[in-house]
Amino acid sequence: MTDDRPPTSYAEAMAELETLLDALEAADADVDLLVERVRRAAVLVRFCRSRLDGARLEVEQITAELDEDDSSSPSASPVDGSEPAVGPSSGADSL
Repeated sequence: MTDDRPPTSYAEAMAELETLLDALEAADADVDLLVERVRRAAVLVRFCRSRLDGARLEVEQITAELDEDDSSSPSASPVDGSEPAVGPSSGADSL
């Protein structure tokens, strides 16, 4: 009677894991359901690990792309594309 369906999201898996842990930690935990609950928890933990691994890889890829962008563009240029202000008349003194 084990629920083998995969969760639809990381948040759903974590919420179900919390519910399972509460049930397992209860003083009146049903020993007959123990194996079933632990088996379901294992399914959820595997799912969460997979999602975390995928997210880690994606973040590493994104940051690597950002690093490539940074190394290919001139570092002295401001973000807005304007020329950097040089000298004492950068605009603040002319008020």
